[in-house]
Amino acid sequence: MTAVLSESMARALCEQWERPRPPDRPRPARPGPERRPAADTPLRELSHWAAGLRPRDVPCRVLKLAASQVLSQVASIRAGLQHPLGRRLVAAFGHPMQRDPRAAAGVFAALGSWLNLDDTAYAGHLSNSTVAVPLAFAYARQLDGLSLLTAVVAANECAARITASATLGPLRGQSAVHTHLAGAVAGRLHCDRAPAALWENAFGLAFAMPNWPLMRAFLASDARLFNTFTPVRTAMDACDAAVAGLRGAPDIIEHRDGFLARFATVPLPGAVAKGLGRRWHTDTLSFKMHPGGPGIDAAVDCAAEIHRELGAVRAQDVAEIVVEASLYTLFAGERAAHYVNGPGSPLGALVLDVPYPVATTLLAGEFSVDDFSSPHLDDPDRWALARRVRLVHDTEMTRELFLSDAPFGEAVREAGEQAVPWLRAFGGDALVDLVGTLRADGRDFSRSTKATGARVTVRLTDGRTVSRGRLIPVGAAGPETRERHADMVREKFLAVGGSREVADTLDRLHRMRPRGVRRWIEAAFLD
Repeated sequence: MTAVLSESMARALCEQWERPRPPDRPRPARPGPERRPAADTPLRELSHWAAGLRPRDVPCRVLKLAASQVLSQVASIRAGLQHPLGRRLVAAFGHPMQRDPRAAAGVFAALGSWLNLDDTAYAGHLSNSTVAVPLAFAYARQLDGLSLLTAVVAANECAARITASATLGPLRGQSAVHTHLAGAVAGRLHCDRAPAALWENAFGLAFAMPNWPLMRAFLASDARLFNTFTPVRTAMDACDAAVAGLRGAPDIIEHRDGFLARFATVPLPGAVAKGLGRRWHTDTLSFKMHPGGPGIDAAVDCAAEIHRELGAVRAQDVAEIVVEASLYTLFAGERAAHYVNGPGSPLGALVLDVPYPVATTLLAGEFSVDDFSSPHLDDPDRWALARRVRLVHDTEMTRELFLSDAPFGEAVREAGEQAVPWLRAFGGDALVDLVGTLRADGRDFSRSTKATGARVTVRLTDGRTVSRGRLIPVGAAGPETRERHADMVREKFLAVGGSREVADTLDRLHRMRPRGVRRWIEAAFLD
């Protein structure tokens, strides 16, 4: 299926894959003829760095993470295709394997996002644009595997940095859809080898009218499917406009009338170009192994362990189920709870709900995208058990959340004392006291963590109590994921019906010729 380069040619193209360089000495991107001085705007500096990024500039571990990210997001897209709402999206806008890569990119993005199986990083739910768009354009432009992976890394770095600059603001997680304006522009333009000036204008045009989702639509309707579809389409238009000669404002991010002035409570414009070529936001990737919102991953992991000990747990045998989690999990769960009332609950709220996936996992031993549709969603036993679930705030888990890099910790460290108003708005004075004063320490993210933990305790009517806890979910940034991410995403891909041939050739993606890449993508989606 996959045409690949010879081993000697592969080494010449991607030497670090076989002989990785030390993580603290990354090779900087070579400045091109259009390189601008660092005194220019952060967006200009980012544009010139990203436009000149080549495979030789990216550390081996980062390219390997990008390869896992591609397969993980392919799995998420496949899951979206299989769901009834995904099939309706395809009926409206076409299959993702369509001729026009701009249209294909939007469908790829939408299908991979709305079940909350998309991968995250510091900062943002990146893969919906940073993988979706390079996939569409690598297929259309007939790029080789190494070019695809480098485009993904370039898109990750641009989208994560711009999202990080507004992390201490009113929008977070999947509601921060501006992530995909940046990811889609960068993903497309790197595939097209566009000059830096075009990047700068496309970014400026894309951020001229950034999207702001309404929570009512986000939680209570099928509009969640447009969560990434709309900003990716906007970014495609911005790229087309820039190619035609339209210009964007190079200071659109930090200007007093610009993006951060509206989207950030505590603007961090320095995050946009900080540590380019030295610290890689791709290192902060967390791979979603279960569908659902913040904190659900760890709770499902714990419930699965309890199921392995007790077997299927019936509602009549349970006195109560206590889920202890961070303030972030409680915040999302409380917003969703107003909309979740049984089998007819809107999917936009259900993917943020904690009781239903925990109850499902205690009954079935696992939680998958199939559990968001009939007949599983109509099972009265699940809802009876879900009513036994109670969420409790664990202050130590909240503290660990902010000590980790994603989703907020690094932004709070970067802001220092200026983060206090945002912390107070998010969790009151108690959160300000709990977190204390954190300071930026110049970390390079190669040892990144995302501690969105949970502890699940099942108290049975016969007096027994079983409890399991986990600080870092399976697949989240941390030591285990750095060691096993390729195996983890392989399991995720196979679980949604992906072919073993595609999964087994992931480690050769960086050596595939253009024809091999096209065949690999076709096999991933057209089986």
